[in-house]
Amino acid sequence: MTRALPALPPVLTCGDPAGIGPEIAARAWELLGSGHPFAWLGDPRHLPRGTPVAEIASPAEAEAAAARGLPVLPRPFPALAQPGRPDPANAAHVVAAIREGAELAASGAAGALVTAPVSKQALHEGAGFPFPGHTEYLAHLAGGARVAMMLASPLLRVVPATIHIPLSAVPGALTGALIEETVALTHAALVRDFAVPSPRIAVAGLNPHAGEGGHIGREEIEIIAPALDRLRGRGIDIAGPLSADTMFHPEARARYDAAVCMYHDQALIPIKTLDFAGGVNVTLGLPYVRTSPDHGTAFDIAGRGAADPTSLVAALRLAAEIARNRARQDA
Repeated sequence: MTRALPALPPVLTCGDPAGIGPEIAARAWELLGSGHPFAWLGDPRHLPRGTPVAEIASPAEAEAAAARGLPVLPRPFPALAQPGRPDPANAAHVVAAIREGAELAASGAAGALVTAPVSKQALHEGAGFPFPGHTEYLAHLAGGARVAMMLASPLLRVVPATIHIPLSAVPGALTGALIEETVALTHAALVRDFAVPSPRIAVAGLNPHAGEGGHIGREEIEIIAPALDRLRGRGIDIAGPLSADTMFHPEARARYDAAVCMYHDQALIPIKTLDFAGGVNVTLGLPYVRTSPDHGTAFDIAGRGAADPTSLVAALRLAAEIARNRARQDA
């Protein structure tokens, strides 16, 4: 029988130890304490000096341990961390931490997976990491699961149909099947993960003014609109294709629960402008809950104590909320 509420805390992977991941993890523990416990997976030597550490053997121990210190699943790395200077010797261990965190979440040993930021360049150069980012790697680990990337905050939820590809490749990558899949994943997540019973989804066009009736591009007429008509036939409430430049002011946002956009920056610029600190990255389509803060490694400020933990705190809170919503829906 499915539990009404998840019993296990999330696991938080360390991210690049030369970035701000370790310090915002320590700050998140200070802010959340035992109220929202989590297990940090990484090398405790990389945490800020003086961080109280409570070593644990499994995420199940995090709740009891959080009163003593940051609950840590200790995993030794080859090298100490120099803030702002990623070490190639640690790259493979960063990847291994992501893999282990995914396995813990997928097996049910952790309530969710939360990932701290990594440097894709450092992983490419140090470990031959062949994936554009976390999202694609986690999909690979899940057996090639079809996934989408949602950025969520109290002000806006956005989902790009294409993610980490060059802008020049976007028109060729857009297909009716991709758009239908992305909207369907978004609709399912709104119902199951965000407890929105009747989701309203707005879909952006690709071109300025959504193509202006074919005068500024024909993707809206030939690809996007037919896909949306097929989705409407499945009972999904959709508006679009819409001109992206008028989708994100307050009155427009009040008319939908999530916006599906055609490419990365079309989706991420609005939410990072509206709520940079509070945005959370949610991977839709995985068999477990995965969130992450909506920012990078911030090598330029790492080790200075200036990093803002707000987005990580939001990611940890949202992971727990989605896990509770899923348990209720599944029950």
